[in-house]
Amino acid sequence: MRIVVAAVGRLKAGPERDLAERYRKRAADVGRNIGLRAVEIIEIRESRAREAEKRIVEESIALANVIPEEAVSVILDQRGENLDSVAFAGEIRRWQEAGRTAVVFIIGGADGLSPSLSGGAASRIAFGSATWPHQLVRIMLLEQIYRAATVLSGHPYHRG
Repeated sequence: MRIVVAAVGRLKAGPERDLAERYRKRAADVGRNIGLRAVEIIEIRESRAREAEKRIVEESIALANVIPEEAVSVILDQRGENLDSVAFAGEIRRWQEAGRTAVVFIIGGADGLSPSLSGGAASRIAFGSATWPHQLVRIMLLEQIYRAATVLSGHPYHRG
């Protein structure tokens, strides 16, 4: 199964990008042992439209175009479900056992996502009720994907 992080915006070169890449690589390395074929990041260009509604539509269309058929879509949303790390790993295992070819975690732009994209998602998850910068959400998500891979492979990284 592939894991894809599809995010509006680019991480600029620097410590945030380095940390995101470190967790992506770790997740991919550990994930191979449990049947994860790839952990990918797809960055979507931010819309330059003047109106928020138009930005939402343009970014949502771009995100929808990178979701493979038969993939599970998961929206990162502060109003989503708060999962602990073991439950998050359990969701990945469940999708994998159901024969899903990919899971796409979607991080929208500053204005949000269109209802047509967010309404079709299998689930919504949150990292607490606080509002987080998109760069940190991406890093936290990649760390949780890595942690989930370690949980599923019995690796001692996860102790909580």
